[in-house]
Amino acid sequence: MKHSMHNWMRPEPVATTLERLHRFGYDGIEISGEPERYDLDEVRRLLDQYGLVCQGGVTIMSEGRDLIHPDSSIRASTVAYIKGCLDMTHTLDGRMFCIVPSTVGKTRPLASIADEWRWAVEGLTEIAQYAGNLGITPGIEPLNRFETYFINRHDQALLLAEEVGHNLGVVLDAFHINIEEVNPLEAIRNVGSRLVDFHVADNNRRPAGQGSFDWPQILAALAEIGYEGHLTAEFVLTIDRTPLAVSAEKRESDMSFSDADLKFINDLGSGLISAADYDRAVSSSISFLRDLAR
Repeated sequence: MKHSMHNWMRPEPVATTLERLHRFGYDGIEISGEPERYDLDEVRRLLDQYGLVCQGGVTIMSEGRDLIHPDSSIRASTVAYIKGCLDMTHTLDGRMFCIVPSTVGKTRPLASIADEWRWAVEGLTEIAQYAGNLGITPGIEPLNRFETYFINRHDQALLLAEEVGHNLGVVLDAFHINIEEVNPLEAIRNVGSRLVDFHVADNNRRPAGQGSFDWPQILAALAEIGYEGHLTAEFVLTIDRTPLAVSAEKRESDMSFSDADLKFINDLGSGLISAADYDRAVSSSISFLRDLAR
């Protein structure tokens, strides 16, 4: 199985990220959905230089991005935003795209169940058709209840994908399914061939192997359904603000971020991770999973 990683967890130049992924033996990147921040010709050059692929992309659903918002202009701008992400992914030869339908951190509805579902289907239908024309397979990712109230479980994501059609699939995240699913292994089996991508973090959202998950069982369930996609690392390191801390939060010179970027990272329980701490986590995740596969 191949290994990729997200790059939203540490706000650094993509060149730094790709060099790190190459150094620790990853196969590719699932690039963050911020197309305006990248020089795509330069990203392609770096991917070739390091022998990596862009396996796909992922929405970054910060404030103002929401497919189920009552304001039609916000819904329309979100569809346009995701289409721009799909264009970026296509340019980088990515084949999948992960979609979170609503704003991360929005935990209370602003409209009726019927209206939100209708808006989700409308927006995702337009997006899935657009993705299909680019040869990209999109998937809906359920998140845990502390990050969204909309689409928390695999059965909800499957229902939405089935109503939308157009080859829309599902993305599962080990951390989220541990919180929301009665049986995470059954969730993997039930999604089956509709599984587009699998995000990797342990039960505590640290790198794989630094928690209590039974990873051999998870990998066996993925093999059982014939999953041939990537294992995409998406751990979130917390900042210890107590005397137990080994190292303090650092705003190192290679990090560049807006207030919105920092809010998004902080809201997900993390902060500005030092390069050394991040290196250790990136290395730990893939080393653990590759050792299991031997």
